[in-house]
Amino acid sequence: MADITSPADAHRIQQWLDEHRITEVECLIPDMAGQARGKIVPRHKYNPAVGLRLPEAVLAMTVTGDYPEKDFTSVADPDMLLKPDPNTLRPVPWAKEPTAQIIHDCFAFDGTPFALSPRNVLRRVLKLYEDEGWKPVVAPEMEFYLVQVEPNEDIPLKPPVGRTKRTEAGMQSFSMDAINEYDDIFDVMYDWCEAEGIQLDTLIHEMGTAQMEINIDHGDPLPLADQVFLFKRTIREVAIRHEMYATFMAKPMQGQPGSAMHIHQSVVAIDGGQNIFSKADGEPSDAFFHYIGGLQTYLPAATAFFAPYVNSYRRLSRFTSAPINLSWGYDNRTCGLRVPHSGPQDRRVENRLAGVDVNPYLAIAASLACGYLGMKQGLKPSEPLKGSAYEQPHQLPRHLDDAIEKLMGCAPLVDLFGEHFIQTYSAIKETEYREFFDVISPWERR
Repeated sequence: MADITSPADAHRIQQWLDEHRITEVECLIPDMAGQARGKIVPRHKYNPAVGLRLPEAVLAMTVTGDYPEKDFTSVADPDMLLKPDPNTLRPVPWAKEPTAQIIHDCFAFDGTPFALSPRNVLRRVLKLYEDEGWKPVVAPEMEFYLVQVEPNEDIPLKPPVGRTKRTEAGMQSFSMDAINEYDDIFDVMYDWCEAEGIQLDTLIHEMGTAQMEINIDHGDPLPLADQVFLFKRTIREVAIRHEMYATFMAKPMQGQPGSAMHIHQSVVAIDGGQNIFSKADGEPSDAFFHYIGGLQTYLPAATAFFAPYVNSYRRLSRFTSAPINLSWGYDNRTCGLRVPHSGPQDRRVENRLAGVDVNPYLAIAASLACGYLGMKQGLKPSEPLKGSAYEQPHQLPRHLDDAIEKLMGCAPLVDLFGEHFIQTYSAIKETEYREFFDVISPWERR
């Protein structure tokens, strides 16, 4: 098999592995759920110039490892080629032996990018921006809960015990003392993330009991999606080593707020770096309003990327700091689309629809795709809302099956993401919904 990685990139990878005395390499790809799949290869057998092989079917699995009734990969269940991205090479800080992790891209044997790869989907959207002379900038904000270790899924999750040997007394929004309860966890988290090049910004205590929010510095969408993907692995490992779980369910506990992944987004010109959301005099540009118009128009059809599971829709309810519609407003957190206070160069839109359970590659790709369609089609938004968006009607799908139906019926998104990808993603979600529907809950029995 011919080399699939350039000699310069292969040499760069080999040199890094040698310098860090690596003995094992974790070869990763993000699947449809945003989980890490791949292989662990002994260092002496890892050849980045040749890459690896993995079955195509890995990218057609449900979150529980099942498959849709219809096979959306080739009938023969063939392999795809995995090519390492040298920009993602990092240590595995929690490994006992010197171990590297590197994210791989998926290709067909003829060299074309594999259509079902979430990373390739994001690249496809970014190419549309590049062709226009634009460069998107994003900043994700991730919320998650720390909870007690409880292997039995039938038992509701509970807040963990902190350093004072107590659980939190109610909600402790922005409490420094509540964060300090878990100092040991966060000290390790920051150290490991620094070793991995994950650019963490602020840490705050969110509204829920033992609910935290981590912000990542703004930057290019693909590296930022990689950092979200790796951060989830990292904080889970940190928590386990402190006898806790970190959960990224959108709504993990009854009576507690859901967990979101808000996505701040702006667009700059490749030539000169000027924010195209602002005019020369500092006022909002037409592109800014068209971008919001695109989000308002197409996010309902793209909801399955922002709320990918049955549980996701429990978060999207009125008066819970989560959107129920796509009103927009200046510094209005009740809206699905918020425009924070900023100077002209930092003008941006915060998409508050996504839960933290999303695949970061697909959620970022979908948000950018909706904004792109708005700018290309010259779509106009509604008037900015000054009151509470919670008083406005629902505009979003209420269940996963409704969201899938809207996605498959939206021709512009199907064309942009590719029909094969949309059909496969929709079939995966329909299979997950059917699996959920077969389960009879304790509430129903009661």
